[in-house]
Amino acid sequence: MAETPASGAVAPFVAPRVLRNGHAMTLTAALWPRRFPFLPPAEPLLLEVAPETRVRLDCHWQPDRAARPALVLVHGLEGSSESHYILGTAEKAWRAGWSAIRMNVRNCGGTEALTPTLYHSGLSGDVGAVAAHLLLREKVPEVHLAGFSMGGNQVLKLAGEWGAAPPSGVASVAAVSPAIDLARCADALGEPQNFLYQWNFVRGLTARLRRKARLFPGRFATDGLARIRTVREFDDLVTAPYSGFGTADGYYSTCNALRVVERIALPTLVVAAEDDPFVPFESFRDPRLVSNPHVTRLETRHGGHVGFVTAAPPAGEDHYWAENRVLEFCRRNSRAVGKQVS
Repeated sequence: MAETPASGAVAPFVAPRVLRNGHAMTLTAALWPRRFPFLPPAEPLLLEVAPETRVRLDCHWQPDRAARPALVLVHGLEGSSESHYILGTAEKAWRAGWSAIRMNVRNCGGTEALTPTLYHSGLSGDVGAVAAHLLLREKVPEVHLAGFSMGGNQVLKLAGEWGAAPPSGVASVAAVSPAIDLARCADALGEPQNFLYQWNFVRGLTARLRRKARLFPGRFATDGLARIRTVREFDDLVTAPYSGFGTADGYYSTCNALRVVERIALPTLVVAAEDDPFVPFESFRDPRLVSNPHVTRLETRHGGHVGFVTAAPPAGEDHYWAENRVLEFCRRNSRAVGKQVS
């Protein structure tokens, strides 16, 4: 495991022997049943993030929210606020005395009717609108952002776009298995060994577009969807033209967080595994990321994609190593009154 720069002792990641394979780790973490008994019911909040576009936030407010930091959690492609890694990290934040805000990226989590637009990996502005609402309207004293996979690209892209002038109330950013080079990720999904992930993504994306077409008649063409076999084909036929990028290559080059990571000035954590099946590890060797002194990188040999199930959790932690590292990093960089466990 590599960590740069030094930021205090970090619990080592030890993959169980049976999960020292990127596919085994990824699928186990995604499919293994989990319960979240300490996470209270969420209060839904519909927030306008752009004209005619709202997103649903599932909010776990501390009773004294004005004295507590808030952790905003952003899921991955075809995920939602109900994704296990989102719920697990939210529960950890809640137990530490923080408010936890589980964000549904526009159209996700059953929210297709809340916008006539589609979602894509570059919607960093939506995350920024959520942060601004929490600081200005909810009077939260401090906001931290954590994204996973696609959500990781969004929060890193946002931090890079803010550059040297982030909102004063945003204290840190964390990304787990972030898809920071979209073209490379699309190409990796096309590898034969990644057929299952590709099929699952394409099935979800095309089904979602059909739902959108029924909700907004005449806006989306669905002919040709049955012939789509890859995420790149979907992005070329659907995501890019409907979102104003023209082609998939135009979309990927415009929405990559890697394009702006050198400008990040907030304390930032990036967690990545060498055996991630479809986020190529070479992305995390890019000089624009590596040379940024504000970015702490936790890199592991094993871990898969948003997996990181450890065989040796420290006392007081569960087996979900990356979720614990996200909260640990955010707490280290918190200035708010309620950052300690209550």
